[in-house]
Amino acid sequence: MQYFSPDFLEFFKELAANNNKPWFDENRKRYEKEVKEPFKKFVGDLIEEVKKNFEPELLIAPKDAIFRINRDIRFAKDKTPYKTNVSALLSPRGRKDHSYPAHYLELSPEYLGIYGGMYGGKTDAVLAMRMHLAKNIDEYKKLVSSKDFVSHFPEGINGEMQKRVPKELKEMAEKHPVLYQKQFYYHTFLAPELVYSNELMPKVLEYIKASEKMKNFLRVPFN
Repeated sequence: MQYFSPDFLEFFKELAANNNKPWFDENRKRYEKEVKEPFKKFVGDLIEEVKKNFEPELLIAPKDAIFRINRDIRFAKDKTPYKTNVSALLSPRGRKDHSYPAHYLELSPEYLGIYGGMYGGKTDAVLAMRMHLAKNIDEYKKLVSSKDFVSHFPEGINGEMQKRVPKELKEMAEKHPVLYQKQFYYHTFLAPELVYSNELMPKVLEYIKASEKMKNFLRVPFN
């Protein structure tokens, strides 16, 4: 099924060159027709597919997953008011909980981004993840090096590094640098033209399937 027209990507290309409220107001109906409503339909169908095939606890509506197009510019140097992409977090806990490992999508003129894992978290959540990895490092290594995972997410588990870890983890962290991370996510970028092809849904589900075991493993300390 084709969810988007080529104007979906064209809208964001033009928005990037005219990122201001007057232009957006002039193109609001176009935004709602070509971007907002099709993305809502796509995310709704994706939620149902993920719920049916992988995650029956994903009892959310599109509004619980989709991020606003408006940027939070209160403390930002960049004062442009709008994002030049659409994004959604498929988590049973909704889009506001960034510590709970989940699937995340970003559609833009530059790429189709498919992500997963734990992108943000408070100190206690980061510590819980590190302790979980330390206790189950062999299982983690097996998952991150599995053929299916590597073929879809060749960069493995990424995240911002910290200089220090708790004393009880320091020796193991020297052998396994992933324990120095405070984020634990994986990602891949696909051609943006997939957005308006019939292959969009099957391709996204393919990558979600390839990461399900890793996502479930990363959720263990939070369930």
